[in-house]
Amino acid sequence: MIIRVLKIWVFVFYVKGVLDEQFLELQQLQDETSPNFVYDVVNIYFQESEKLIRNLRGLLVDKEFSDYKKMGKHLNQLMGSSSSIGAKRVNNICLAFRAASEQNNRPACLRALELLENEYCYLNNKLHEFFQVMIDSPSSTTTAPFC
Repeated sequence: MIIRVLKIWVFVFYVKGVLDEQFLELQQLQDETSPNFVYDVVNIYFQESEKLIRNLRGLLVDKEFSDYKKMGKHLNQLMGSSSSIGAKRVNNICLAFRAASEQNNRPACLRALELLENEYCYLNNKLHEFFQVMIDSPSSTTTAPFC
């Protein structure tokens, strides 16, 4: 029953565009020899992404900021990480954010950062719920707490 619920959960977030097929592929790599594989990969993603988002905020807080290339590097890293776990909406926001940074458009970058932070939190909360259900499942071997 719990496996069915988790599959439906993933399907709903796939249909909503929160996740893409990469998340499904990531799940297929998990097996009995690495029962925490998806959890571990996603946890690393959130640790690294949080740092990148904090760096982006730090750059934009500076009113004299002009190093849009540095911002682009952070965004490229975040896009790559987001793509690797299938975080489709986060990745799409990063694309818009990068376009704004390439135009040196600080107001658009600030708006994109706000959207990015909101979507990141949403994804973090939903995946936290997903892993909590897995941990609480009687048949689960995933025991590590999330984030």
